[in-house]
Amino acid sequence: MSTQELHQGLNMESRWLSVEEIARYLGVAEDTVYRWIRARSLPAHRVGKLWKFKTEEIDEWIRSGGAGDPLAPSKDRKQRRAA
Repeated sequence: MSTQELHQGLNMESRWLSVEEIARYLGVAEDTVYRWIRARSLPAHRVGKLWKFKTEEIDEWIRSGGAGDPLAPSKDRKQRRAA
């Protein structure tokens, strides 16, 4: 079975996406994805050296306000200021 045949049989929503793909999905820069992983608890999973994402988890994170106001300080910045 070829990779193409395998992907045709899978629901693409359920596959793991790369940083590049999730950035395109969200319409943001890859740097923003990495910043959200560090500062805003973007749901991401480490697979070796790579970050992987599930669209269902990302969609829920956005609905719950995870992306929030990009100008608002993140939890990490607030904690650093308090220290």
